[in-house]
Amino acid sequence: MWLQLSIDCSETEAPLLELVFENLGAGSVTLGDAGNQPLLETPPDSKQLWQQTQVSALFEGDRDPQMLRDSLSAFLDPELIARLRWERIEDKIWERVWLDHFKPMAFGRRLWVCPAGESIAQQEAVVIQLDPGLAFGTGTHPTTALCLEWLDAQALAGKRILDYGCGSGILAIAALKLGAASAVAVDHDRQALIASRDNARKNEVSDRLVTCLPGELTDTEFDLLVANILAAPLIELAPDFALRIRPGGHFALSGILEEQQSDVASHYLPFATLAAAKQRQEWMLISGIIK
Repeated sequence: MWLQLSIDCSETEAPLLELVFENLGAGSVTLGDAGNQPLLETPPDSKQLWQQTQVSALFEGDRDPQMLRDSLSAFLDPELIARLRWERIEDKIWERVWLDHFKPMAFGRRLWVCPAGESIAQQEAVVIQLDPGLAFGTGTHPTTALCLEWLDAQALAGKRILDYGCGSGILAIAALKLGAASAVAVDHDRQALIASRDNARKNEVSDRLVTCLPGELTDTEFDLLVANILAAPLIELAPDFALRIRPGGHFALSGILEEQQSDVASHYLPFATLAAAKQRQEWMLISGIIK
């Protein structure tokens, strides 16, 4: 059994809703027409959405709708929350659909994300395996893809990693499989921490992963930090992140819309040297080195 949450919104609100649902643990997020508006003669690479867009997210059936609504309220306007709808959907159909659409994906030079049991022929491939049911944060969202590509390009051997807003744990697991010595995965959602530990065990890196709630994080002097959350918390957390990364340490921030890039960057410039931002669709990744 799955829990489906849906919200009708404007086309400008849809990208943010998509990321918020994924960060809260959605197994999949789909966008559709909420206003009977055809999209005619749309170019193959077009990002055009419907003026009234329905954003629907599938969560595991044991998730509490009221708790999800409360979590959404921390990120979204009350007007959007008032439009929230939910229903229960049989699971066997959706799990099959998930497997039909989730194929091996490459990120950077050697990093791959695959359904459990699949292998990659590439000799130097580093493979992360994920299962349906614990698949929120599979790399399909542009922000996750940007972070995975950034990690693939880093020298991670022997490094300590902080994955803030870990979701499925995919970024921490990627860092560990790419050679990091240890990782701490942080999330406000206890179910995300459970998923991260389970995925780490399946990828044989659980002995090097620690999970905790934000209030339980006491470690400092990380070599690298990656945070795929949202612009507002990234701005709020800037001083805290600066204290947790050692001088000369690297960081990457995503979950940032194109129009939010300069605002987020301005809060990190006082204590970091920033690299050129990376973009995928309307999403940005900001990275840098602590001074």
